[in-house]
Amino acid sequence: MLSASSVLPAPLKRATGAARSALRRMLDLALPPLCAACREPVEGRGLCPGCWSKLSFITRPYCERLGTPFVYDPGPGILSMEAIADPPAYHRARAAVRFDEISRALVHALKYSDRLDLAPMMGRWLGQAGRELLAEADALVPVPLHWRRLWARRFNQSAMLAAAVSSQTGVPVATGALKRVKPTAQQVGLSRTERTANVQGAFRVPKDGKAAVTGRRLVLVDDVLTSGATVDGCARALLRAGAANVDVLVFARVAEPARTSI
Repeated sequence: MLSASSVLPAPLKRATGAARSALRRMLDLALPPLCAACREPVEGRGLCPGCWSKLSFITRPYCERLGTPFVYDPGPGILSMEAIADPPAYHRARAAVRFDEISRALVHALKYSDRLDLAPMMGRWLGQAGRELLAEADALVPVPLHWRRLWARRFNQSAMLAAAVSSQTGVPVATGALKRVKPTAQQVGLSRTERTANVQGAFRVPKDGKAAVTGRRLVLVDDVLTSGATVDGCARALLRAGAANVDVLVFARVAEPARTSI
């Protein structure tokens, strides 16, 4: 079916495009873009220089399994005490930034304030942090919301981030490969043990999603990693359904700056 704009004469199309551009310029003047963290006016979109300087990107050295940063470089391939004592179901986890005041503001703006325009920027940082994982991946799997929460929020922030990563890397998103079948309580404020119990049995690969999972190397995508209980539950469900490998890629992770490595 042809849209109304496709049958407009060429001069009218140009006039319409010019009017739209003028309207965008007027809106930019009347409503200048604001920093996603501190709400100060900025040029373009994203963060002001002050907030950008406070953003803490995670780079090596870090635990090769959990992706938690080390305070010194213990050498290549070293695992943290946590990874050795309690290895997760997933193979590797990577995060773009530490979860702090600035990254929290970005996550909350995307998640609760409908700042969907932040997803491409956050997705670029995810792509950089997860280069090694994405180079081996067959598909991206966003951590799903229960249908009730999805209905209330109207979108899944993890799916938005996965789509942004997919658009820049070409790794497809396996939509519907994983379902949240139990309406879990919010994880905020729960202990590690309570978080694990909260997501027990919450995730499942549906019958029509098994083809996208079986024998494939998958990367779970989420916004924040705290204890790791949610992504671990997701990874277990995917591995039970026959996934060859599951890695984890998140925008921000909780990381204690004073934690030693070994």
